[in-house]
Amino acid sequence: MLPLAAAQARDYIYSDAHLHYVDFFQETQGMQALLKAMADNRIEQAMISGIPVAKKWHEDEPKRPRYYAGDDAGAYWYSATDVLVAAAVKQLPAEQRRRLHPFLSGFNPNDKNSAAHIQRMLDLDPGLWQGIGEVFTRHDDLTALIDGDTPRANNEAMAKVYRLAAKHDLPVMLHSNITSKRERNPLYLAEIEEPLGQHPQTRFIWAHAGTSAEIHRHQERLEFLLPTLERLLERYPNLYIDLSWSLLTPYLLDEQGTPRREWLRLVERYAERFMLGSDVVGRFDKLGRELHGFDGFLDALPAEVARKVAHDNFLAVLPASR
Repeated sequence: MLPLAAAQARDYIYSDAHLHYVDFFQETQGMQALLKAMADNRIEQAMISGIPVAKKWHEDEPKRPRYYAGDDAGAYWYSATDVLVAAAVKQLPAEQRRRLHPFLSGFNPNDKNSAAHIQRMLDLDPGLWQGIGEVFTRHDDLTALIDGDTPRANNEAMAKVYRLAAKHDLPVMLHSNITSKRERNPLYLAEIEEPLGQHPQTRFIWAHAGTSAEIHRHQERLEFLLPTLERLLERYPNLYIDLSWSLLTPYLLDEQGTPRREWLRLVERYAERFMLGSDVVGRFDKLGRELHGFDGFLDALPAEVARKVAHDNFLAVLPASR
């Protein structure tokens, strides 16, 4: 652990590796609110994506839900989310555009036509898209609400997407839960591990390392998560971990807010493979708080490693042409 004075001397510059420009109703506070939040909180660069589904306001509901879990109405795949992101980014001057890194997400991961759709989107805006995702596969109760089959990260449709991503040197961010709410074992691990092995030329960013707030409501901490990550990171050099909020506690920090030594060792050992994400959804007033929440953990890392996690690693995973 670093001396307190040394830790306090650090002022981090951040790259946000996981940010949704719109919410589950495809609404947003807007680009100026986002840019102001970035400027106010030393966030130099940010991934920016849409939300690949839209929550339905059901005819029988008198009040529109505020979140996808607000009622039992379904959700449906919504390709126009990428149009909204592209339009917002393209209206900016070049200096501001360079700070934003759009990821394409508006496709159905169960549809073997999706790779062709992604190629069309790439052709429509050459050089705009710098990644694919966040792709929703296993995703808490949202999985059951989405119309159609259960999306999996290891199906044939996604295999086509991974091959296309490798062809264009695009990283892929996946939301793929490692387990269900009640199983105390890595029930769905094969769904993320199989693509890692079968597509070694594709860079995978695993959102929250398969964890979620909903899983933690039923299981406070997944004891198998750390050894699983140790094994996966050693075996698959194409795996990167998004340390967004559901990993902060109870994993990176203990109940007193003290960094856990075993997680510090893991991040230091794979210093180029971890990145920070806010995972904000359409509203940006909490953007700084989400990223600054990691400062205590970063302060306990060597300064060079902390800088990589806070800023450099996300930029390094982007296409080489950038």
